[in-house]
Amino acid sequence: MSTEFGWWVKDPAQGKFQVRASVHGGNIEWRRKQGHHSSWETHPPTPDDWEQLLYEAGKRVPRRLLSPKQFEEIRLLRERRGT
Repeated sequence: MSTEFGWWVKDPAQGKFQVRASVHGGNIEWRRKQGHHSSWETHPPTPDDWEQLLYEAGKRVPRRLLSPKQFEEIRLLRERRGT
């Protein structure tokens, strides 16, 4: 089962854009979209993106929308990527 996380980022240089991280089977796909009528494109994650992903995932664990095991897998993905 795939789990998606999304949030908005305001950057002075690039403007406001939406980031979406999709976690599935030990893999993670980062996408971004700027504007309502634009298409999703690949997004290289920054350390801030990883922090936001862990924050969003952490909020879902107490509500049982995400298991502690799934949260740990996301944390390990970050360590393996070296960011």
